[in-house]
Amino acid sequence: MKIISSIEELRAQLRGQLRTVFVPTMGNLHEGHLTLMRLARQHGDPIVASIFVNRLQFGPGEDFEKYPRTFESDVAKLEQEGVYVLFAPTEKDLYPEPQEYRVQPPDGLGNTLEGEFRPGFFTGVCTVVMKLFSCVQPSAAVFGKKDYQQLMIVRNMARQFAVPTQIVAAETHRADDGLALSSRNGYLSEDERAAAPLLFRTLTQVAQQMHAGDRNIAALQAQAMSTLAAEGWQPDYIAVRKRADLQAPSPADLEQGEPLVVLAAAKLGKTRLIDNLEV
Repeated sequence: MKIISSIEELRAQLRGQLRTVFVPTMGNLHEGHLTLMRLARQHGDPIVASIFVNRLQFGPGEDFEKYPRTFESDVAKLEQEGVYVLFAPTEKDLYPEPQEYRVQPPDGLGNTLEGEFRPGFFTGVCTVVMKLFSCVQPSAAVFGKKDYQQLMIVRNMARQFAVPTQIVAAETHRADDGLALSSRNGYLSEDERAAAPLLFRTLTQVAQQMHAGDRNIAALQAQAMSTLAAEGWQPDYIAVRKRADLQAPSPADLEQGEPLVVLAAAKLGKTRLIDNLEV
């Protein structure tokens, strides 16, 4: 595996490759990331992964400085998965001058759910993804469904900018107890880790109630928030939304069987976890 930090060297290395598949990450790789690499191989070759902790998507007081950085072990894992190139730019490589041009998603999608609680987050995500696409120029790129809203925003962005990259969605990889794998799970204490699967169980309960015919969405959301709060969590949201555009479903949508997703974000101690479940 070649480790490259320079945009110019990356482009030279990939010149002539027509089926490059790209998996962007922020490092601290776990089994969930590795499943993305395996899925990537089904969509082309060679595989390019990136590791870059993107300052633009972290707000004031968030965990940019303490975000786990495990470069050596990440390299070993990517080599085992047969990754061709690891693009690992420094901030100076990727942002050699202040990044004054930004890619901003539309308010209806970018300022709701995660966008409401993390202002500017999706502008940072879109900007770095667009720049990485420009550097790698992949035929396909793999993003996990755990970051459901991010996946939708990136997919829409690529379509509207006519980016010639297929956006491939990877199913959420979970631990045996249901907890979605995440780099931030490492922040959890032993007791918090034992309590963390409650988030997915709560989403599952909402989905089961809806399958059973309960259409009182507001009550289901409120009950789920109360369930988490009663166990010491600090929920930001539990929201039932349409998969198509992440807008709240109307009674007609519910009656017609519109495909839905339940999304959640909540703090357990100092660690903020997100998850979702398609209904």
